[in-house]
Amino acid sequence: MANWLSGKVVENRRLNDYLTSLIIDVELGGYEAGQFVRIGLRDGDDVLARPYSLVNAPEEQYLEVYFNIVEEGPLSPRLFDLQAGDEVLVSDRPSGFLTVSEVPATRDLWLVATGTGIGPFLAMLKSDAVWQKFEKVILCYSVSYAGELAYRALIDSISERRGEQFRFVPIVTRESIEGTLGHRLPTVMQDGSLEAFAGVQINGDYSHVMMCGSSDMITDVSAALVARGMQKHRRRDPGHFTTEKYH
Repeated sequence: MANWLSGKVVENRRLNDYLTSLIIDVELGGYEAGQFVRIGLRDGDDVLARPYSLVNAPEEQYLEVYFNIVEEGPLSPRLFDLQAGDEVLVSDRPSGFLTVSEVPATRDLWLVATGTGIGPFLAMLKSDAVWQKFEKVILCYSVSYAGELAYRALIDSISERRGEQFRFVPIVTRESIEGTLGHRLPTVMQDGSLEAFAGVQINGDYSHVMMCGSSDMITDVSAALVARGMQKHRRRDPGHFTTEKYH
């Protein structure tokens, strides 16, 4: 059972009418970039809670979670409406294995996200470990509409700072936007356009792929990687791709 820490909302940073990030002031113990916590609100004698990946790097002052509102959900509409100073509960034990320390030694790291699944990868990109461990880091970020490509200023600053070590592949599937790919991740992986855009090949000899996002994307991309002779990574059986499903 979770032990709950009482945090305070510092800012509710809206992207649009259904996407936001909460900046939270709370004293959380040690954790790794890529892990998640449970975020909750009091509901009488109970707590309504669900897991959210942390966008912030561990060394940053505040926690940050990025999420979309589920209109019929019991929790996200209430979280979406929180304002600075409101109380929010945070579980005291961060969890998850979508971390750089869990990835076997290899040359290139691919970070593949849909929608709010970008969160844990932003935390990694803001930390030092990923840049020390891999020669190239490729971020693939797929959304339906261009207005959902959140954190562009941050991604651009990472690109400027890291130069040739970093590649960013934006994907917008329901609009035609210059400078982006226009089809779902499994499609652009299978037809070769993903690797052509990045200028890097995905190969089991020197690549590891981390995925976070929709279950359909994870299932389909995993199948595409298996078709290339790659296998899911497990601690007891090292492989070529890692996924995190906590929804």
